[in-house]
Amino acid sequence: MDLQSELLKSIWYAFTSLDVEQSGKVSKSQLKVLSHNLYTALNIPHDPVALEEHFKDNNNGPVSNQGYMPYLNKYILAKATEGTFSKETFDELCWTLTSKKNCKPTIQQGLCSHKDCFKLFCLFNLLSEDCYPLVIIQPELEYLLKKISSAMSVEWNGTLLEELLSQNAALQDGMSVWEFLEHLSAGQLLHVESKEAFSLAVDDVFMEMYHNIIKKGYLLKKGHVRRNWQERWFVLKPSSVIYYVNEDLKEKKGEILLEEGSVVENLPDKEGRRCLFCVKTPIRTYEMSASNVKQRVDWVQAMQTALRLRAEGKSSLHQELKLSRRKQREAFQRSHSNQSSHSEPIAADALQHSDPEQQGETESLEQHIESIIQKQREVEAKRKEEEKQEREKQQAIQRDLERQLEEAKEAKEKLTATLTEMEKEVKQQKKRIHELELTQVKLEEALNAQIHARLEEDTIRHELERQLAEEQKKLAELLLHQSQLETLAVSSQEDCSTISQQTEESSQHNTEEVPVHESTSTVTPPNIQQPEENQSTTTQMLKHWTIQLNRLMKPITPGDKVEHLPVKPTCPRQGQALTSREFIAKVQTGISPEKGNAPNPTATQEEEEQGS
Repeated sequence: MDLQSELLKSIWYAFTSLDVEQSGKVSKSQLKVLSHNLYTALNIPHDPVALEEHFKDNNNGPVSNQGYMPYLNKYILAKATEGTFSKETFDELCWTLTSKKNCKPTIQQGLCSHKDCFKLFCLFNLLSEDCYPLVIIQPELEYLLKKISSAMSVEWNGTLLEELLSQNAALQDGMSVWEFLEHLSAGQLLHVESKEAFSLAVDDVFMEMYHNIIKKGYLLKKGHVRRNWQERWFVLKPSSVIYYVNEDLKEKKGEILLEEGSVVENLPDKEGRRCLFCVKTPIRTYEMSASNVKQRVDWVQAMQTALRLRAEGKSSLHQELKLSRRKQREAFQRSHSNQSSHSEPIAADALQHSDPEQQGETESLEQHIESIIQKQREVEAKRKEEEKQEREKQQAIQRDLERQLEEAKEAKEKLTATLTEMEKEVKQQKKRIHELELTQVKLEEALNAQIHARLEEDTIRHELERQLAEEQKKLAELLLHQSQLETLAVSSQEDCSTISQQTEESSQHNTEEVPVHESTSTVTPPNIQQPEENQSTTTQMLKHWTIQLNRLMKPITPGDKVEHLPVKPTCPRQGQALTSREFIAKVQTGISPEKGNAPNPTATQEEEEQGS
């Protein structure tokens, strides 16, 4: 059936809905509105002048459908191009116009919702006969009900349909869409347990038959750039294979055009993937993986069917199946009419020629009829045998597929067990790695602590070395100072001994001269007083140095009491150190009052011994 015939069925419903009086005529104003809506739905340029020119001789009265058909064919249907508009939107427009008048409220209150009624309306038009008024005959109705039952995973039972046809003989010649919706919504055609399941089944059948979807489902597809496997929802049509992210069809990922030269082939298992097949197009090769062997066989057969339809120039599988079923019915009717035409003349001749001379011919005719019947029985038996063989063949294929499915299940179970073991090993390895990481952290902490302690030890060692170096430096300075003091002490003792010898010599010389010069004994010569002053100063300096040396050489202990030299009030700087000139001036000032007294060498030596 071509596109214009499909569009005309929906337009017929819209036109009849405008015929309120059911006279077969519609006013020109209503046809203008209808034509404008058809132009918009079919996405073609609107030509309002053409309608006026077409009916310019009849401006007052209504326009019949015969008068509207030439305009419809010339200005609307002839301009409609497949692929430039949405057929579902066009059918929904016509359904909206006709449902307001013809769809009873009881239909939507029953099993069918408003959306279900629209989808069933489209399916009805697809399977209805190409004669008006549109009706669907019993074989096509059974085909549709079987498809809906199969989508609900329920075995179809034709008892309800047979009872309905037996009760209403007028339905045996065909059923209109409104009668179909009314009986289906009332539950007189199908056993339906769930309304939701019925709606889902109607939607699946609608997508398959109306939108020409040969097959749909999830498959794994290998990427073209990243070469990784991703799960996609595939929709197979006669001209292409479209794949989406998931089954809600919101995000389209790509499309495979089934062009001339495209082939479908099975692939061996690889990369850990099973049930592989590919679609080779002139542009590139698409690799896919099914869930099991049966799914792969179904997909390969469906894609081969799509390629066959593409090669034959056919756009719909179900239209092809409908034409095939119609041809089978016509062939059956022709064979049935031929048999009845042969049997009727034979029976009439048998009644007219009942004389004995023609009985032989009658018997021969009867034998001929019997032979024809026998041949028909043989043909029927042969057909049944072929069906039986085909059924056995299909059962063998099914058993083979079931065996392969069992093998696939066993392989899957083994793979699952292997994966479980591998997961356990991975968990153990992760646990071991975690323990090693903890050990590594502890060792790093211990190493850091050891490094920190080593750095502290190095710091303390450097500090001790520095203090030791300072102590050694101080000890060297002390030893140097001590050696200087000892040298000074030795030189002082030598000076003292020299002075003592000079003093003794002077004393002896003075003792010898006393008797001779008695008159001058009361006066001390200046050259004799000067050595006495030098001896007293040297003695005091030696005592002071000896005391300082003893202080430096003797360690200070708690409780030690060191004797200090008394500070005379005559000292110019009390409690402070004296310079050499101040010290000499101080000593000379202390000795000057004692110039008349001679020094006592013995006492001086005793003081030096006490000081030492």
